[in-house]
Amino acid sequence: MTEFDQPMPEASALPYSRSRHLPPYRGIVAVDAKDFTGYPAIEHGVISKSVPEVLQWSFERAGLAEVWQERRFPNSTGDGYVFGFDPAWMPFLIHPWLNTLQEVLTEFNVHSVGTVRIRLRVSLHIGPLPDEGGEFDGNGTPRNDTHRLLDSRPVKAMLAASNESITHVAAILSDRCYQDAVAGGYTGRHPDHFIEVPATVEGKRFDQQAWLYVPTPSGNLYDRRILGDAVVAEQEGPDGRKPGEPRAGRPEGRRAPRTVVTQRGDGSNLNSGTVHGGQSVTNASGPYAGRDFVRGDSLGGFGGDYVTGNKGDTVHGDKNEHHR
Repeated sequence: MTEFDQPMPEASALPYSRSRHLPPYRGIVAVDAKDFTGYPAIEHGVISKSVPEVLQWSFERAGLAEVWQERRFPNSTGDGYVFGFDPAWMPFLIHPWLNTLQEVLTEFNVHSVGTVRIRLRVSLHIGPLPDEGGEFDGNGTPRNDTHRLLDSRPVKAMLAASNESITHVAAILSDRCYQDAVAGGYTGRHPDHFIEVPATVEGKRFDQQAWLYVPTPSGNLYDRRILGDAVVAEQEGPDGRKPGEPRAGRPEGRRAPRTVVTQRGDGSNLNSGTVHGGQSVTNASGPYAGRDFVRGDSLGGFGGDYVTGNKGDTVHGDKNEHHR
């Protein structure tokens, strides 16, 4: 039989031909090592081997060994790893697993031999995927979207903008994942620990709302390159300046929408939820309390402003006071 003699697909396998049951819903977790290709080729094998080992350790330490042992359609991607799991576990992957992964990577990077340091981007999603024990299980739109989220600008920029000795994990959740597990109140993290962002991928037709979560944040989280203009623009005054900032560097007459949102956190991410128009961000506790840390001029490549101000600028008076 030649390749031209192969039987045509059955009608039941064609889309839109008839109604059928949805595949089972699965949680999907994917991780990717930052700057994998920047390491010498001789170290690629070490990283590829270490990533699943670190994942296994983190699941066991978080009390979620069952999730790792029963993972579905697991696959190493060379610089990362992906697998499916029972979505009932999703709240536990968001917390405490992401925090535990940060702890395990911190220890790994302190004690690792040689120059290899592993910092991971993590994406979490939920959706229907074939899972019958077959060779090609796990393939479908939810799996594709999980990888798109992992490669999206916000989570890449978040990890790049943070301190490499402090922040070892940056996670991005699909809106479906966030709404079901976080907004629904099922996970041990308040919604204010998450930041809503537009997730886009360079060169790909992908644009979805998603949510960033960084277990141990560092650096400047409120960077236009990370959050996008729509999220940060309202931190400026009506003429495009922050309070007290000189007019130099901005055209006259430029105005930005303004909605004041006070954000508080306990050392993790600060989030305003869905932002339409604008928001003003104040860190009400921690080392940056009362400090002005977002301002800048335009930078090409990320569609927004670049943070060039002084993170140490002091705001005198009540640090929770907002200028309208």
